Amino acid sequence: MFQTTRRRLALYYTIVTAVLLIIFAMGIYGYVYKTLIDRIDDTLKHVVEIVEPSLVIDNVSLEEGKYKLNVNASFRQHPDTTNKVEDDHIDLEWFSPNGELLWQTLEEPLPIPLSFHSGGKTIRISSDYLLRQITKRIEVGRYVLGYLRVSHPLFDVIKPIRQLITDLIIGVLLMITSVGAIGWFLSGIAIQPVKESYQSLKQFTADASHELRNPIATIKTNIQTLLAYPEIEPEQNKKQLEIVERLTQRLSNLVNDLLFLARSDSGIINPSFQAIPLDSLLLEVVEEQIIIAQSKSINLSLEIIDDNLEINFKEVSSEDELFSIEGDWGQLSRLFTNLISNAIIHSFSDINKKDKIIQVILKYLKKNNKYYYQIQIKDNGIGIEKENIPHLFDRFYRADSARSYRDNNNSNTGLGLAIALAIVENHQGNIKVESNLNEGTTFMVNLPKK
Repeated sequence: MFQTTRRRLALYYTIVTAVLLIIFAMGIYGYVYKTLIDRIDDTLKHVVEIVEPSLVIDNVSLEEGKYKLNVNASFRQHPDTTNKVEDDHIDLEWFSPNGELLWQTLEEPLPIPLSFHSGGKTIRISSDYLLRQITKRIEVGRYVLGYLRVSHPLFDVIKPIRQLITDLIIGVLLMITSVGAIGWFLSGIAIQPVKESYQSLKQFTADASHELRNPIATIKTNIQTLLAYPEIEPEQNKKQLEIVERLTQRLSNLVNDLLFLARSDSGIINPSFQAIPLDSLLLEVVEEQIIIAQSKSINLSLEIIDDNLEINFKEVSSEDELFSIEGDWGQLSRLFTNLISNAIIHSFSDINKKDKIIQVILKYLKKNNKYYYQIQIKDNGIGIEKENIPHLFDRFYRADSARSYRDNNNSNTGLGLAIALAIVENHQGNIKVESNLNEGTTFMVNLPKK
């Protein structure tokens, strides 16, 4: 599919460029051809301007007409003009008022009738012989003496024009070939992000389908069992319904998480930003998670580092505003709940450690004349392998190590870190991870001060 799209893009680039190049080449050809023809026309007009004043006109009787051109005196007795005309390959013809050829410099009369065209006209004598002609009507008052036709062969134009056409064709073909190759290369670069997005979407769809299929299959099995054995004991019936309820809750959480991410990606979510005391929010989240941590023998604590509070108090109106941030309480609460819950569930899942510690640390930082709040969720658990760290925030990503970001908790959808990343980006912040195997992991969230 992507190769077909790439070929189409390259073909479209090539076709558009080819059309533009052909139009450009035709413009160049037209300009050069017109320039050469105009030069010949100027030469012919100049010859007419020289010859016309040199014509000898005799007064004759009224029977023969009032005026008559003396052909011999007009042409044969002006060798300078004749020689100049011959040197320039220009031929002269004189016609009577009724179109009869009376005099010419050609060896043989041209096989074309007399026609009046004072502006210049191209005449084809044969397939390889073209003439450019100007015909001037010579008058005395209103009396027509005859017609002077001046001709110039176009071999001086045809040869360079043919060479120009050859050069333009070669140049256009080379340019089209080059554009085709460049178009193929650029289309590959242009389509790469689309290809990566498609692969991500494909993987995401497959993972979501997998996550949905297992609970649905289990729910279906339990319901079929209940329907097939209506005489089942109430206690067993209750257990199966509880399983269905847990799986239904898990599906509900998964759908809600998918909906949140879809809305975040499309920009539909409009966070309700307001001034929030970040220290109070973290305290509330820690209080909610501390019972779960204690049940797993984990020491969860909140620490606010205030080394620079005496300096920072000068920059704010009161102590209450020191950790104030513009944000959405619900989203930020979900962000830190996900991170702390993730540490509780996964950091000590496969190790038997005596001192299990998770620290939530709040700092006030100044970097490049901007102020940030840094929140660290730090544990001393199993850690994460280096090759898995860049993929932690991918949706439904499963690491091969013991820390797979999944457990038996039915409420876990595998999207917690992806949601955390989306919330941090909604608040113009950033999140990063530092971890070493068997030493622990630290998630660091930087949020800008209001």
